Amino acid sequence: MSHKDTDARWTKKNNQSYYGYKDHVKVDSKSKLITKYKITDASVHDSQTLNDLLDETDKGKTVHADSAYTGQDDLLKEKEVLAEICEKGCRYKKLTEEQIGNNKVKSKIRSRVEHVFGFIENSMNGSFIKTVGMKRARGVIGLMNL
Repeated sequence: MSHKDTDARWTKKNNQSYYGYKDHVKVDSKSKLITKYKITDASVHDSQTLNDLLDETDKGKTVHADSAYTGQDDLLKEKEVLAEICEKGCRYKKLTEEQIGNNKVKSKIRSRVEHVFGFIENSMNGSFIKTVGMKRARGVIGLMNL
């Protein structure tokens, strides 16, 4: 008998397919503590959960994010937060030297958030959870976030 997780979904990143769930987090850049999180299936884009992660406590603060959050300017203005989002170049429109320098400054703070994901993956085997169903996945991933 085999079990299929009907809540999990497929997604593709850098030509590699993934099946399962995604952990979207809001992290305090000073303490590296997760202050809020949302668990979704893997097919949900990072930018779609931004509204759920931002709340009244973020008003007037700065949000540091990668280029996946480009285009969220209206939401960030509505929530009254300052955006420090890395810019992304493409094949035919390379980043200017100024944009590269700005991204480097933004990335110094944003990289502190990546340390959280590195710890979850390397120290807690967070890449793989052995549960079936969204409720159980939320429980296991939520405990990892704590």
